[in-house]
Amino acid sequence: MTDDRDFSRQSFLGPYAEELLADVRVTIVGLGGGGSHIAQQLAHVGVGHFRLIDPDDIEASNLNRLIGATSADVDKATAKVDIAERTIKGIRSWASVKTAKAKWQEADHLIRDTNVLFGCVDGYQQRDYLETAARRFGIPYIDIGMDVTKIGPEFYAVAGQMIMTLPGRPCMRCLGFLTPDNLAKEENRYGDVGINPQVVWTNGTLASLAVGAFMKLVTPWFANTESFTWLELDGNNQTVTASEQPQYFPREQQCPHHGGADGLGDPFYDLRKTKENDSRA
Repeated sequence: MTDDRDFSRQSFLGPYAEELLADVRVTIVGLGGGGSHIAQQLAHVGVGHFRLIDPDDIEASNLNRLIGATSADVDKATAKVDIAERTIKGIRSWASVKTAKAKWQEADHLIRDTNVLFGCVDGYQQRDYLETAARRFGIPYIDIGMDVTKIGPEFYAVAGQMIMTLPGRPCMRCLGFLTPDNLAKEENRYGDVGINPQVVWTNGTLASLAVGAFMKLVTPWFANTESFTWLELDGNNQTVTASEQPQYFPREQQCPHHGGADGLGDPFYDLRKTKENDSRA
């Protein structure tokens, strides 16, 4: 029998990291190129509880980046959440995995009591809505995204970002990533390379940055004193740097965009019911 609970190679994460990771609940919204990478990596490090949300089936155009997918999945139009669940279970058979083949707004029961929410969605509006949901339920939010822009007759710039925001601290509006101008733009509108340009290596790099931020957040491996994280990827030069854009925002200032009686907490949330559900998982 295979022993898949030997985490000795990552013991530097802390004496109780294995237990912490096995107990933690993560929700991943969007199981395409970025989300499938995140699901795989979280399974490898030993996360024990997954909630996966995506309304789509795999298509042939997804096969260039969707981790765990096969040509047979394309032929069968397998749901992306099912592919991710199969990948997770193949790595950690004991992991609890709950899935929803639906828009995340229709599956918020998989978000409410999660410990960390990963957003791998397209468009500024969807990011804004998802971060708002995370703030309402007091959940750290980790977002990744990439874009490809034509900068010459035959040249393109590949770029991406990983942003982690924490309840009560600066949000993506505070940081200037979400602005009135870009929120007003039509979602899924990219440059001259078609809708949603994605490549596996950029998705993988951004996903690794997201998992790294998560590990700093939930294990004692590294002192995490940041009130937010914003890393920018230059895909052409293969470099990652801390964004300089938030320098005009005081890092210790409270977020003015989320809060108040209507902005925090869920009046219909039943903690006892949640604990009962988790005990059955």
